[in-house]
Formats: sequence, C-alpha cells, structure tokens
Amino acid sequence: MSSPTPKKILIIEDEPEIAQLVKLYLEKDGFRTTIAKTGPEGLKMVKADRPDMVILDLMLPEMDGLEICKKIRIAPDTALLPVLMLTAKAEESDTIIGLELGADDYVSKPFSPKVLVTRVKALFRRLQRSDEPKHSSYAYGSLLLDLSRHEALIDGEEILLTAKEFGLLEQLLHHTGRVLTRDVLLNAVWGYDYYGTTRTVDVHIRRLKLKIPLLDDAIISVKSLGYKLKDRNASD
Repeated sequence: MSSPTPKKILIIEDEPEIAQLVKLYLEKDGFRTTIAKTGPEGLKMVKADRPDMVILDLMLPEMDGLEICKKIRIAPDTALLPVLMLTAKAEESDTIIGLELGADDYVSKPFSPKVLVTRVKALFRRLQRSDEPKHSSYAYGSLLLDLSRHEALIDGEEILLTAKEFGLLEQLLHHTGRVLTRDVLLNAVWGYDYYGTTRTVDVHIRRLKLKIPLLDDAIISVKSLGYKLKDRNASD
C-alpha cells in the first residue's frame, strides 16, 4: 500500500531568511514546499501549483497579505484553500481583519518554527474533519439539524425552514469557522445552473437569522465576500 502524497504548502514571504527557515522545518516534517516573494507571484503560484495550504505573510511588496487572502477567497476554485497568516504583534488589528477575510489561522512574528509546524498540522487536522463525509445531524448550542429527518430543532421544538434555508444552514454547520463566499454557497445550495444574483444568499441568511435568533450573532457577514458561522469549539 503506497503512502499518501505529502501535502504541498506555498510560502508567500518576502524575507528570504524567514522563508527558508519555514521551508526547512516544514520539509523536515515531510511537507513539500514552494516559495513566492511577492503577492502577485504568490497568486500566480496558487493557480498554477494548486497547493494544499498557503502560509501568507501579512506585509508583502506590491500587494499585501490581506488583499491576497481576499482574492483567494473570492475565486471559486480557491475559496476553501487553507490560509495561515504570518503577522507581527504590532499588526493586531490587521490580524483581526485577516481572520475576518477568511484566514484560517495566524502565527505572530517572531515565532518558533516548531510551533509553526505544529499549527500547520493542527490546521490540516481541523480541516480534514470538516472535509469528512457529511454527518447525519449537526448540533450547535441548542440547535439540532437532523439531515435524515430534514428537521431543524431548537430545544426539541421544530423550526420550519424552506429547502434553501435548510441547505444554507447545513453548509454553514458543515464548514463551521470558515468563510464561505456567496458563490460557493450558491453553487452548493442552488446548483451551478442557478442564474440569479448573489444577493439571494443575503436574503436567505436574513430569514435564517429571523427564524433562529441564536444565529443572529453566530453567522458573521464578511464584507464583500460572504458568511461564516462562528466556531464554538476552536481548540486547536
């Protein structure tokens, strides 16, 4: 039985010493790596090399990490690509913006390379769980979504949802903690042959929040991108 192909990680970092250090430790742990020194070069490599994860420096020449993260999330073929940001402690506000734009995790500089590798592995484990076959049900606080019965329950009391509302909720619960763009949600719930506008998603999200008040604060709108459901158990 052949061993699984090592995960490929793209490092977008303009400081050669840091990039090589990250590369060294990742490859010692069995990962494959490539390096891009600028934002535009990194985006080209994302499309050409199809990495399994991007380690993205926040401060880059020509295009900063926030803009790169946003472009990765907007493109349907990379919308769910794992992104781990490297940030300086002084950039805390930008770090928050980065997470809101869809970065899956971040590590502050200066960092221990071993800690970075640990965070990379933890992120892969977390995302592997979300990519496993869909559950027969999802629990989120007092909310239970039973797929086999096609029921949404709050404290055991059924909430009547339309088919699209139910589908949206299923997608958010299945990808808890991750930004889902409107295009990704449209494709997953309405199908690739849907010709409406992405505002349709906004309307259905508003209806979900009205019907299930606990989702009002739990579903976060990510400006110009889409939505994510807060991760209630982010322990990795």
